[in-house]
Amino acid sequence: MASPEIEVDSDSKTPKNEAHIFDVFSACAYGDFPKLRKFVEENCASLSKPDGNGYYALHWASLNNFPDIVQYVIEHGGDVNAVDNSQQTALHWSAVRGAVSVADILLQNGARVEAADINGYRAVHVAAQYGQTAFINHLVAKYHADFDAPDRDGRSPLHWAAYKGFADTIRLLLFRDACQGRTDKEGCTPLHWAALRGNVEACAVLVHAGTKQELMVKDNAGFTPVELASDKGHRHVASFLSNIQRAHSKRWRDKVCSGKTGNSSCAPVLFCIAIIVIILFINTVLVAPNLTKVTAVVGLWGWICVSLAVCSLIMLYRCSSKDPGYIKKSGGLGNHTDAEDPLLNINLNNSSIWTGNWSQLCPTCKIIRPVRSKHCPTCKRCVEQFDHHCPWISNCVGKKNKWDFFVFICLGALSTFIGAIVAVQRIWTALPTLRAEETWIQYVVVQHSGVVAFLVMDIILLMASVTLTTAQSSQIARNITTNELANFIRYGYLHAPDGRFRNPYNHGCRKNCADFLIYGYTDDEEIAWPPLQQVST
Repeated sequence: MASPEIEVDSDSKTPKNEAHIFDVFSACAYGDFPKLRKFVEENCASLSKPDGNGYYALHWASLNNFPDIVQYVIEHGGDVNAVDNSQQTALHWSAVRGAVSVADILLQNGARVEAADINGYRAVHVAAQYGQTAFINHLVAKYHADFDAPDRDGRSPLHWAAYKGFADTIRLLLFRDACQGRTDKEGCTPLHWAALRGNVEACAVLVHAGTKQELMVKDNAGFTPVELASDKGHRHVASFLSNIQRAHSKRWRDKVCSGKTGNSSCAPVLFCIAIIVIILFINTVLVAPNLTKVTAVVGLWGWICVSLAVCSLIMLYRCSSKDPGYIKKSGGLGNHTDAEDPLLNINLNNSSIWTGNWSQLCPTCKIIRPVRSKHCPTCKRCVEQFDHHCPWISNCVGKKNKWDFFVFICLGALSTFIGAIVAVQRIWTALPTLRAEETWIQYVVVQHSGVVAFLVMDIILLMASVTLTTAQSSQIARNITTNELANFIRYGYLHAPDGRFRNPYNHGCRKNCADFLIYGYTDDEEIAWPPLQQVST
């Protein structure tokens, strides 16, 4: 499959820095307003004629984002719809650098937002090729540019953003309902182009916002995106897409077998295991007839263990059934209408939600989410302060149920630890004088098999709960989530200016722990220092 060629090249259109300003074109390119005025007003230079390469003064000023010069050129005869040899207007050139203020001047003075060059590229195509997400959003929100128009090869801006790997641009276009299943003249969808170039993040955004059908589409050569990635040697992309494809197939089989549309639940399994362990503990450790009589101290600790285990079951039910912090799809910034586009002046509306971070757009839920939120592909909802999706509670762990989850694993760790100690003490005091040929392990396994069964199950639960409790305690102390730790490379707000890890939400162990224990969550508006803008997802 041949790779598409991009005609717009900012480097080839920018004069060398050492070039001398000797005419209106170089003056516009360098933004030298005094010399431009001198050429025009004293030397009567024309602003309506192209240079030797067919480029106009307005093109150069638009490319390098000089709005004052653009306005001056228009007022002195510059044609906003003049085209170069490639039929590109000044608006096309402004899209290369994402010059929003220049685009406003051009469009307010009659520039055609849908003007196409010889390749069928409109300004939105060029902006997508260069990852100018804000520029695309501005043209669509304010001037109603067609963000899904195909070029002459049938490629939409989404194709180009996927090919170049601009995940933020992909999010914006999908948020605005760009067609993800459109095929170009070679039968390729945007996912094909992302797979061809080995862009993992672009593939991730596309598949999470799409359906199983996009994974199965074949191009004219008979390749699916998975096969294309594998053929081009992008093993990490091929593996990722294969896993997604298997996950889709598994969910489909689950729906067919169960007759339900929901996800399979592991919480009842864990609940039953816990009940079995409690019954084993009572019957084989506390009231077993073949063990010594329970002392007051052992009995007290034993029933404390049972009480803690019952409380942990209650907390399991709470964190499984409780809303983890789902962000509502209706109302607020996510409910946009044609009359008032929420992305038009989004950076001015609500600074507590929008931080200039394009990854806050969820193309699946069509909402603008807080910066630490994430879309859960299992729950198919966006969760505020998303930590992780826990299959054993059949729910996400987020802002509203993380406290319940932490109490649950703490109670689980404490009850299993006490249970193990009580069981070992009961067996130890019941050991008789053994024969020389018999070991105490043989005796325990034969005579107290119920206690052994309890200890095996209890120790497995103990290791799991202690591991989780330790990990969650460390994260709470640093005010960071499991998702952020696992994917911090993708989150620009977790990077210091030198590129090293830095968490702007960390206020110190004491305040982090106090806020969590008192309120159940931390306030994201209280930051230690302003986070950097997130470059990716």
